[in-house]
Amino acid sequence: MFAHKPHHVHHICYDKIQGCDLHEGKWGKVGTIVHWSYVHDGKAKKAKEVVEAVDPDKNLITFRVIEGDLMEEYKSFVATILVSPKSEDSGSVVHWTLEYEKLHDGIADPETLLQLVQDISKDIDDHLIQAN
Repeated sequence: MFAHKPHHVHHICYDKIQGCDLHEGKWGKVGTIVHWSYVHDGKAKKAKEVVEAVDPDKNLITFRVIEGDLMEEYKSFVATILVSPKSEDSGSVVHWTLEYEKLHDGIADPETLLQLVQDISKDIDDHLIQAN
């Protein structure tokens, strides 16, 4: 979903993701630039991201934040999503990796952002289960 239909995520998680717009490129392609509107810690926020990696065989996508609210606290911020099918069951396990460099030591680790992506993953899971 994040590679080829990220603009559908806000239909599933409308309380967390207000929108996802294609700024440049094509969905699911490296170099594509995407604008996200989201709610984090009760505040409306924005992020402009470039897709750095897409690997359909591994169900992996990597986004690098290039503009937006996160850049007020971090020199760099990269999110990687890896979806691994469960071997013993139907379904998959989603792994989010957040790599970041703080602007200074007074900046907190993005624990609430990690909770946000966990909640988004749960919403998508619920949606996919209902669709089946």
